[in-house]
Amino acid sequence: MGIFKIEGGIALKGEITPQGAKNEALQILCAVLLTPEKVTINNIPDIIDINKLITLLGNLGVKIQKTGPGSYTFQADDVNISYLETEAFKQEGGSLRGSIMIVGPLLARFGKGYIPKPGGDKIGRRRLDTHFEGFINLGAKFRYNREDHFYGVEAPKGLKGADMLLDEASVTGTANIVMAAVLAKGKTTVYNAACEPYLQQLCKMLNSMGAKITGVGSNLLTIEGVESLGGCEHRILPDMIEIGSWIGLAAMTKSEITIKDVSWENLGLIPNTFRKLGITLEKRGDDIYIPAHVDGYEVKTDIDGSILTISDAPWPGFTPDLLSIVLVVATQARGDVLIHQKMFESRLFFVDKLIDMGAKIMLCDPHRAVVMGHDFKSQLKATTMSSPDIRAGISLLIAALSAKGTSTIQNIEQIDRGYERIDERLRAIGAKIVRA
Repeated sequence: MGIFKIEGGIALKGEITPQGAKNEALQILCAVLLTPEKVTINNIPDIIDINKLITLLGNLGVKIQKTGPGSYTFQADDVNISYLETEAFKQEGGSLRGSIMIVGPLLARFGKGYIPKPGGDKIGRRRLDTHFEGFINLGAKFRYNREDHFYGVEAPKGLKGADMLLDEASVTGTANIVMAAVLAKGKTTVYNAACEPYLQQLCKMLNSMGAKITGVGSNLLTIEGVESLGGCEHRILPDMIEIGSWIGLAAMTKSEITIKDVSWENLGLIPNTFRKLGITLEKRGDDIYIPAHVDGYEVKTDIDGSILTISDAPWPGFTPDLLSIVLVVATQARGDVLIHQKMFESRLFFVDKLIDMGAKIMLCDPHRAVVMGHDFKSQLKATTMSSPDIRAGISLLIAALSAKGTSTIQNIEQIDRGYERIDERLRAIGAKIVRA
């Protein structure tokens, strides 16, 4: 098990380019199963979770060729469906939450799809009902083996379009249902659909392959089923979660950093949420420039003077993946912030590690924490800690880079699941971080 040794309290400087978006890549890679023709995907992040999914596709029989850094071609013209019923698949598919999204494409094209209970971050309950209720609405039969925690859906006579109202605006659930519906007979409408930029990207890619999806970007999608899909070339967006991470890093370490090629139009509330914390960031073309906050940053209260509350919500609300970053940044702000994590009941449970470093945080319940900022008058202290999940891991890393002394972060495989060569990229802008 790897560790990071981090010498904190050093101002960084330079440019950093965000990797391709992990959450988009998980959807886009599963979509290659919808066609026997070649699909080229560019800007794929080189991270553990994505590489696991690429390996899984290869074991399913997809022909994979790496054509350059972050660029691959995929051809699913000889898929081995029987692999889904092997013990190897049960182990492999169960280690990655994103593997759930192979079910929709396989069901649509081959009439059946199976998946073991997916893994991923332990951040609270992450239900799969939306996915399977959508498949059932399209005419699939559902079965679940409780002993093996193995899910299956089958539609040997094909899927039929349907009208459905999702019980939650699940991003992966919407993606799975859309990928199943594009090859269904007739028209499907999906109301309360997720509309994140990554879901929009999936729909645009599918339309370029010959699908007929309208309402992209809204919460009402209409899908006219087609007989088959063809190949295409697609480029993945920059990762908005990584962009938010670098904003937080710049503020906490009082660093002057430029984040390159961020796709501003797809950042939603992210820039303004950090501005509410008092962080200055400038739009320079398609880059974000963050000056060194040598005098700190002051939290903006609500217009009636009440405490600033930052909470997560489905897009276009603030993404839950950045609440951990915001919480860490608030520890050195001038003022107080209430963090309200609505969607996952275990995501705030890393705050004890920040309290050990000297942060003033009151955990109200599993979903809410009040952060009382130090205004840099009391620097965080170095410590030894373990990364519980991807986003908590990067938050602890940011805290360590701002702390006084040398910190150790264990279980860094969690960080590697979502961030590409993070130690190398941080060293390039002056960080003292060593992987051991």
